[in-house]
Amino acid sequence: MTDPAALPFDVGTLAAHLRASGVAAGQDVLVHSSLRRVGPLAKGAETLVEALSAVLGPDGTLVVPTHNAGNSTTSRTWHEATRGMSAHERLRYEASLPGWDRERTAAQGVGAFAEYVRLLPGAVRSDHPQTSFAAVGRRAAFLTADHALGSHLGSRSPIGRMYDTGGHVLLLGVGYDACSALHLAEYRLSNVPVQAYRCYRQAGERRLRCDFVAPELDDSDFDALGASLDDEPFVRPGVVGQAATRLFPIRPTVDFAVKWFVGNRISPRH
Repeated sequence: MTDPAALPFDVGTLAAHLRASGVAAGQDVLVHSSLRRVGPLAKGAETLVEALSAVLGPDGTLVVPTHNAGNSTTSRTWHEATRGMSAHERLRYEASLPGWDRERTAAQGVGAFAEYVRLLPGAVRSDHPQTSFAAVGRRAAFLTADHALGSHLGSRSPIGRMYDTGGHVLLLGVGYDACSALHLAEYRLSNVPVQAYRCYRQAGERRLRCDFVAPELDDSDFDALGASLDDEPFVRPGVVGQAATRLFPIRPTVDFAVKWFVGNRISPRH
């Protein structure tokens, strides 16, 4: 239990917690987080950013998901919003979908911390209208460059680059169901099904339709996969503030997930 007298958490306390949880100088770390579970912070999201920056140092990189589902006709958001609509109503609704703008469109459904990082001076955002990432730090531009449309979370995404460069994931008060890096394992399955995707992006005054084909992503078994991952020595549990954490390197985690999917996902889906 946290001593109430220690609240709200300050930068020094969070930095000590992060180091004790395995975060180290020079790492590239993708953070999925819940600020609410971290607990009261002296300056809100700014406190956590400053703590991470202090630990990662000038050679490290902080990466966050800045995804969007509100501009797509293939997302859960779309299916929930259009359930029960007639074909004509769905067409009208699609016509009202906003175009994604790399600079202006806020992140959706990934927490307040991710949006705070996106807006930081010097932050760089990858150019994908559905599954973008934002980063600050030494390798921010490199990790977010050349995010291919058909590679939501595949080899030609920031996840793929972090796999290649030895990046880590920090789950901060969230479970494996929030871990976007696990989707990279789906891209590496030999028989992964594909689907057609559609979304919209903004180009000046024009709203452009983007159609592409990519793997059909499925996070329904990520928690079950995570239960197996927790037994692996490369997954390091910890506590930051009041939030349980897991820190793990992307490469062995994705390699483990590929084998797990092959052995545990039920055909014909995989």
